[in-house]
Amino acid sequence: MKKFVLACTLAVAAVTAAHAATTTVKSAPAESWTVTNYYKQAVYDPKENKIGDVDDVLVDKSGKITGLVLGVGGFLGAGEKDVIVPFTAVKTAKKNDKWWLTIDETKDTLKEAPGFKYDKASTTWVPEKK
Repeated sequence: MKKFVLACTLAVAAVTAAHAATTTVKSAPAESWTVTNYYKQAVYDPKENKIGDVDDVLVDKSGKITGLVLGVGGFLGAGEKDVIVPFTAVKTAKKNDKWWLTIDETKDTLKEAPGFKYDKASTTWVPEKK
């Protein structure tokens, strides 16, 4: 019985060690960025007018970023509307040691875009009902 318990313990340890070795990395993957470069960052139009902030980052099941939720309009959060833009529509640059995000839209065109709200029950963004 002791041999069986020892064998099971060794097998579990080997499987655990093998699994741990494949779920960690020794260095950050090349060309990888952090969500912090986007999340809660201001977004500007091409003329450098602030049009909103990134309220959420949308990721598909494979881990690819597919869209950004932008809070636009309103004042100090009151009257703000959340819209979703494709991730590829947002351009990045580093300016004064900070990430600078721009999109080829204006505040007015984004205010006219369909709005979304976060549904806690489904943990997804759903269209606002008018």
